[in-house]
Amino acid sequence: MAERVIGIDFSGAEKAGDAIWIAEGRIEGERVRIENCGPAADLVGSSPERAHCLPALVAFIAAQRNAIIGCDFPFSLPEAMVHGGSWRAFALGLGARFSCAEDFLADCRRRANGREIKRACDRESRVPFAAYNLRIYRQTYHGIRDVLAPLLRTGDASVLPMERPRSNRPWVIETCPASTLKHAGLYPSYKGRGDAARAARRQIVNGLIRRGLLAPFSRSLRRLAIENRGGDALDSIVAAAATGRALLAGAFTDMIPSRCERVEGRVYF
Repeated sequence: MAERVIGIDFSGAEKAGDAIWIAEGRIEGERVRIENCGPAADLVGSSPERAHCLPALVAFIAAQRNAIIGCDFPFSLPEAMVHGGSWRAFALGLGARFSCAEDFLADCRRRANGREIKRACDRESRVPFAAYNLRIYRQTYHGIRDVLAPLLRTGDASVLPMERPRSNRPWVIETCPASTLKHAGLYPSYKGRGDAARAARRQIVNGLIRRGLLAPFSRSLRRLAIENRGGDALDSIVAAAATGRALLAGAFTDMIPSRCERVEGRVYF
């Protein structure tokens, strides 16, 4: 079983390096102890610019060993919208089919006749939005095109459950902090300035520790999770908690994904 757990709060924004946060931790008994948390702009070779940040993020993921990495972006679309029915071909060909996220969004809307259709795993995990919703379509596009596809081409990671887990590669899974918090009964409005949002972030931190998902934080990490106004630091920590919980629950032991999961993926929460 992997010993290291990483949570990534993803962004497809132009300044993605400032908006993507990475929480690193390890399994400690039946919970996750977070050890580091920071923005992707701090990675080697990175910067706030998306063009620099995402390749640096891919290199970071590929370099991990004995680790499982939970990423907060949709890994796929509804099965009927996956070109050719093969997820791997869909992911590898996304950049060639669509030169920008806006073209990807337009095609999704056309294929769905203007409707927003959720995947089976979206409905199960109660994610807030469909993969091509106006608020997250850039995350979906850049996450698949610029993170998953490069890892698929080199074979430097196993993307679950679409691929088999390999012991000598990092495992990459889809997480959703909002779903994790909903199922934990910890979903106040926590993003933004002001005392109410700060108090909500404190409530979430305390709640995750009380529920045994996370070990107590260091003073500096606790301050970061509570004071980071956008909630990006906290979201990466929640993604790590969800990733650790899936690992400890044996979600990847003798994993036999359904046909739907091999195409649409699964959200681990």
